[in-house]
Amino acid sequence: MSPTILFGDREYSHAWMMEEVGRILAGLHGAGVKEGDTVSAMLRNSPEYVALVLACRQAGLFLASINWHFKALEANHILVDSQARALFVDIDLVEQIRAGLPENLPIIAVPARGAGGVQRPAATLQMWADFGAGLPPMPARSNFAHGMITYTSGTTGKPKGVRRIPPQQSQAAELERRMLELLDTVYGAGQNMTAYLSAPMYHSAVMMYLTHCCRLGARIALEPRFDAERALQLIARHRVTHAYLAPTMYQRLLALDPDVRARYDVSSLTHVASTGSPCPVELKKAMIDWFGPVITEAYGSSEAGYTTFIDSNDWLKHPGSAGQAMANAKIRILDEQGVQLPPGEIGLIYVRQEALPDFTYINQPQARQNMERDGCVTLGDMGYLDADGFLFICDRKADMVISGGVNIYPAEIEGVLQTMPDVVDCAVFGVPDAEFGESVAAAVQLRPGSPVQASDIQQFLRERIANYKVPRVVEIHESLPREDTGKIFKRVLREPHWRGQQRKI
Repeated sequence: MSPTILFGDREYSHAWMMEEVGRILAGLHGAGVKEGDTVSAMLRNSPEYVALVLACRQAGLFLASINWHFKALEANHILVDSQARALFVDIDLVEQIRAGLPENLPIIAVPARGAGGVQRPAATLQMWADFGAGLPPMPARSNFAHGMITYTSGTTGKPKGVRRIPPQQSQAAELERRMLELLDTVYGAGQNMTAYLSAPMYHSAVMMYLTHCCRLGARIALEPRFDAERALQLIARHRVTHAYLAPTMYQRLLALDPDVRARYDVSSLTHVASTGSPCPVELKKAMIDWFGPVITEAYGSSEAGYTTFIDSNDWLKHPGSAGQAMANAKIRILDEQGVQLPPGEIGLIYVRQEALPDFTYINQPQARQNMERDGCVTLGDMGYLDADGFLFICDRKADMVISGGVNIYPAEIEGVLQTMPDVVDCAVFGVPDAEFGESVAAAVQLRPGSPVQASDIQQFLRERIANYKVPRVVEIHESLPREDTGKIFKRVLREPHWRGQQRKI
C-alpha cells in the first residue's frame, strides 16, 4: 500500500506518490540500475525521500542512506563501500560533499522546497523532476525487498555497512510473516492509522518505522525536524494515533510550559514507539503520566533487529527495563569466556532475531564473525536478565556515545583529531547531558608551547566531520593516562563527569 503524506501545508496523495515512484523507477532503469544494486540518498525528511524509499523496495534495490550532516570524506566512504549506482541529494548539500563524489556517479538533485525553477544544478547533475521523465519503468522485482544498508561502526571507528542476506525463496514468505508480526508489536498497527514522524529517516529504526506505516497505508504527518510544540499541534489537529519519539524528544516536550502542554489534546494516541536509546526512569514515568499507558520501548540494533519489547504497564512494574524477549528472539547474558550467567549477573548481551534474514558487513566479513557466539551476536552492550526474563541494560563495553539516540563513535573523531598538527595525544568519550542523554567530550594533549585553544580544536573538527560529532567539551591536558599496553584509561577521564550520576550511560 501507499501512504498519504502530510508535509508542511500540503497533503501528498496516494496518486502523487505512485506517480513519483514510477518516474524514479523509470530513471533508475534508464541508468542501468537493476535488482540487487544499491542506490544512495542524502536527503532531509520529505515526501520525495518517501517516494525514493518505496521505489527502491518495489524494484528490489538496497538503499544506503547518508546522514545529511556528513562531509565529503564521510559521504565518500559510504558511496564507494556500498558501490552505489546513483545518489539522490538535496541540492544545497551538494557542495558540502562535492569533493567526495565518485566520478561518473549519477547525481539526482532535489531542489530546495519553494525555490521553484530558480535553483539549477551543475551540468553534471540531474534535477529530480527531470529524472525518468518519458522513460519506460523498471521491471518487477522478485519476492524479496532488499531494503536498507545501514552504516554503523565499532571500536575501530571505521564505518561498516550492514546488509541483509536475501533468504532462499522457500524461506522468504515465513520470514516476512514473522517480520510483519514483530513490526506490528514494536511500531503498532491497526486500521486508519495516522502517524507522526520527525526523527531523521536516514536512521535505520526511523526508516523501518516509515516503511511499516507505508505498508499499512497510513496518513503520515512527516516533519523535517522535531519541534516540541508543533508536535503537539499536529497530534491534536490530525488526531494522531501512532508516533515515533526518542527520549530527547520526551525531554523537550516535558520542558514546555505546563500551560502550553495543556492546550493540546493528545488522547488520540494509542501507541508511541521509542527505540533509539535508553530512557531515564523519571523521564519515561513523566511521559506515561502525561500521555497515558501508550509509551513503549524496544531494544535492538541495525545488525540484530529488535529483540525485546515492553509496554507501559509492564514497564511500571519493572521500571528501567528494556523488556522481555520477543517472539523468535533469543537473549543470552555471557561472561568474557562465553559462559552463560544466571539472572541478576551483568555480562555481555548476545541476541538473535530469527524473524530477520542474517546480515553481513560489506567488505568486512571478519568483523561480522568476531561478534558472534553460537549463532547470537553482541554489540558490546552490558546488562542482565532478572528472574522474570526482563532485560536491563547497564553499560557499554565499547566506547560508543549515544547522543539523542544517535550513535557517535569516538575512534572516528580521534582519528581526525590526530591529524591536527599540534595534537600529541587525544581521547574522546561521552559525558552526561540533560537534554541528549550524553554528549561528546575530548581530552587533548598538545605539543609544548602550542597556542591552540579548545575552540581551535572544535573548528578544526567542524571542517572535517559532521557538526553533531564535534565535542561540546574540550579539555586540554598535560598528558593523558595510559596503561602499560598503551591503551588510554578513558574511565579515569570519564569519572569526574559522571560522579554523582545515577546512570553510567
